[in-house]
Amino acid sequence: MKIVVVTACSVGIAHTYMAAEALEKAGKKMGLELWIETQGSVGIEDQVPEDFIQEADFILIAADMGIEKPERFDGKIRYETIPAEAIKHPMEVIEKAIAFYQKSLKK
Repeated sequence: MKIVVVTACSVGIAHTYMAAEALEKAGKKMGLELWIETQGSVGIEDQVPEDFIQEADFILIAADMGIEKPERFDGKIRYETIPAEAIKHPMEVIEKAIAFYQKSLKK
């Protein structure tokens, strides 16, 4: 499974990167292919390439604010949460996102 992950927080410093790291570690343990894009105080870092977006099963956004360039993900299933949840419970966040994705496919 391929997942695009975008993390962002209102201050754009610690929680952005802590959420990214927690989700990346959990995703690896789960055997998932993740592309982690952070949107911190310096703007977009590790911007997800268009081809990965197209190949991705869904988008997982862990942000407590609007993200930059959300139109890149139009037409993709999106699961949204806040950085604090991703930091505290990254595996559960990914599991919920996968369940949401699977449920969305059945509609």
